[in-house]
Amino acid sequence: MGAEQNTDDRKARAAVRAGALAYFVDQFDIYLPIVTLAPATAYFQSRDLDPATTAILDALVFVSTLIARPIGAAVFGHFADRTGRKNTTLVAVAGFGVTTLLIALLPGYQSIGMWSVGLLIALRFVDGFFLGGEYTTAVPLAMEWSSKRRRGLNSGLITATSPGAYSVIALITLGLLAVLPSAGVDSAYAQWGWRIPFVIGSVLAALLFVSYWRTVEESRPGGGGGETTSPLVALFTGAHRRDLAQVFVLMTGVWLANNMANAVMPGLLKSHLGLTSSQVTVTMVVATAASALSYPLFGHLSQVVGRRRFYLGIGLAMAVGCSAAYAALVTVGTSLGPSLGAALPLAVVVEVLGIGTFGPIAAYLTERFPVEIRASGYGVGYSLALIVPAFYAFYLNGLGAVMPSYFGPVALVVLAGLFVLVGAVIGPETKDNEMGVSPALPERV
Repeated sequence: MGAEQNTDDRKARAAVRAGALAYFVDQFDIYLPIVTLAPATAYFQSRDLDPATTAILDALVFVSTLIARPIGAAVFGHFADRTGRKNTTLVAVAGFGVTTLLIALLPGYQSIGMWSVGLLIALRFVDGFFLGGEYTTAVPLAMEWSSKRRRGLNSGLITATSPGAYSVIALITLGLLAVLPSAGVDSAYAQWGWRIPFVIGSVLAALLFVSYWRTVEESRPGGGGGETTSPLVALFTGAHRRDLAQVFVLMTGVWLANNMANAVMPGLLKSHLGLTSSQVTVTMVVATAASALSYPLFGHLSQVVGRRRFYLGIGLAMAVGCSAAYAALVTVGTSLGPSLGAALPLAVVVEVLGIGTFGPIAAYLTERFPVEIRASGYGVGYSLALIVPAFYAFYLNGLGAVMPSYFGPVALVVLAGLFVLVGAVIGPETKDNEMGVSPALPERV
């Protein structure tokens, strides 16, 4: 029994390590357009485009990935529930690794005109499809190998790689900009410097593929439950449609707050507060590092107080505390002008309270669905809610008609907190749920 337990523990550690790497690579890839491509926009677009068109194309590069992720989650989740988690993960990882490398090889507007940005948007869509499949399979696999008492902590360790990935990308980009000129379409950074992080992303995908191939074992043999109903049918029209609706509400708030913190706040730090590009990067690195440290703590806290109570508390903290910190941050720009010392601690509060919801999310979403539809439920629930928050630029534009534009994100953070709060209210407690992965893998406490 002792030898068998040690073997299971080793398998669990391997699955959690691979899950953490998978989440890191996924988040590394999704933030590439926001951080790495921002100084190289001119490479893909005509300099004659008006600012509004340029902004829309920039947004589409990011949004195309988000739109494709629920599609990938649905497709890969189906096969993960029917044929097994591991092999489906390998296909998804190979797919986004190749796609990321193809993006690194794209020619620019000077060579092929508007086809350049069109291909970039199309490849980011394909990338999002495979990325949606990757976390849909990898995270449930890691959670199914985790013991009940460690699911919260393991969830936080896995999701902590998200702000970690953002920090790594920011540091790589900062280093490249320090040694490569970035002024204009003919600059070294615009011509080839931006490609380096994309190549790194493809290499990370290759390492992830090898890790799953060699070290991770299946948690549940495919088709072992004798299911006859498609997982997607069960989610959208069957007994679990209310579960999916509840997850959708909560995750809409999670993603909306995430976009306000990671996609909008860096721009405000530069345009409204007047910080330099280097100061913005330093601020975001410190803030995301602080949030990374909070994820395991929040994950463990949810194991102590319960997932539902945690989300009730963090939803309230978002609506009140995070929005207040965001309001203070933009007010600093109005009253004091450029001030790194004042902006940095407020940005940390926004990050920790705004996206701390991700700490227990891997555990919570996998516990919400039974094993027969778990990958589909996790993947679709996690990523379908990406779509509405993805169009945040349009919401901010509308809010700008009734309030100062820099206060728009504050209003959306309040709304995000209310979504999380309502999602927690209508959802059940899950921390003691059995995972029921397989007769060969009984629930370990």
